[in-house]
Amino acid sequence: MRPLLTNLCLLSLVAACGGTGGENDEGSTGEQTTGKQTTGEQTTGEPTTGESTTGEPTTGESTGDGPPPEPEVINVMENIVFYDGYAGTVDEPVPEGVVRHSNALHAIKLTEAQLAKIQNTLEIGVVVGALCDNYDRIGSVHLALVPKGAATYLPAEVQRMELARFITPFMNMNKSPMTVPYQYDANNVVPILKDEALRAEYDMWFELAIFGVPYAAQTEVAGCAGRIDTQLGSLLLYTDSKQEPLDFNVLLPLAIGQSFNNYAEGASDMLGITRKTLEFELKADTANAQLVLITSNHGANAGGEEYIRRDHFVGVDDALVLKYKPGRDSCEPFRKYNTQGNGIYGQSPKSDAEWQSFSNWCPGDVIDTRIIELGPVSAGVHEFVIEVPDAKFAEGQGDFPFSLYLQAQ
Repeated sequence: MRPLLTNLCLLSLVAACGGTGGENDEGSTGEQTTGKQTTGEQTTGEPTTGESTTGEPTTGESTGDGPPPEPEVINVMENIVFYDGYAGTVDEPVPEGVVRHSNALHAIKLTEAQLAKIQNTLEIGVVVGALCDNYDRIGSVHLALVPKGAATYLPAEVQRMELARFITPFMNMNKSPMTVPYQYDANNVVPILKDEALRAEYDMWFELAIFGVPYAAQTEVAGCAGRIDTQLGSLLLYTDSKQEPLDFNVLLPLAIGQSFNNYAEGASDMLGITRKTLEFELKADTANAQLVLITSNHGANAGGEEYIRRDHFVGVDDALVLKYKPGRDSCEPFRKYNTQGNGIYGQSPKSDAEWQSFSNWCPGDVIDTRIIELGPVSAGVHEFVIEVPDAKFAEGQGDFPFSLYLQAQ
């Protein structure tokens, strides 16, 4: 088995890319989706540079004729309580090692012992539990590169990448099931976590974010009057050595949770156009590069973008590299998690055609992580463009928050 490359560099960004902290694919070129539900339903700071020498194979790779290590499950965070995302940050206790950045964002540093358990593959697992928010909300998993030894950090001042995104179901905490699981293939994250030079400079912090609002549940859910706790969240990592490790030694974070719409200043190339351009620079030719992209459509007002499927186009250097239209064939597999009555699911099952007529995503489902394989890319400045030309954003509402990073070798 080949040793994993460990010379991973954070390259400089040319343009500032500020941010906040099976869909139906058409004409996709070298693109994969990596999110999956665990119900058996398959779905498709200033950057720095550094070098290191490749060391001996790390835990997760067999050496000589010995057997590979046993698969590992790493409990990163367990039963974290999230609170009203609009309220001031609470001072309720958190588990040891967990930092509450806000009511909607918690983080924890992976220990050296946990990092040593990372093998060749990685799956990210999230479990959301119902508390006093009975609406569908957006959640995500991030990786933050934090200066070595820091006890905490400001999210806006460090390099961060969104690894996974999900939508919570409409949940009544008094009805079963009271938890919903999500799972994602994240093998591409292994080279980041295992890079010795990167780990010498940075600690690896995982973040779990769930933005919740309790106001409806306070009157609609028994036991929620006066409460502002919204969800429980747990984060797990699954890793094994069932395949060769991926070889990536260049990492370039580009955007995380960045607003993308046609009506807000800075959210697109120009007002009235749903197109956003980012420039990035590679210091050397690369034999293989890929983009990791997450988008989701939001806007629940009348005629809002949440309910209209649009073609999305992604280009690099004037070449189309991906065309996709969000939305599952059906949201029925997730009905069982939607224990609070709501206008999305209604009282009876919908046909596939009905779901496809309006749903960009399903409450209780993952949002796909799209890996766009680019192949060889030359040194120099390159241009990434994402465009949704038919988007309307009725009444100046809605957003397509997107996250993006590049990996290469």
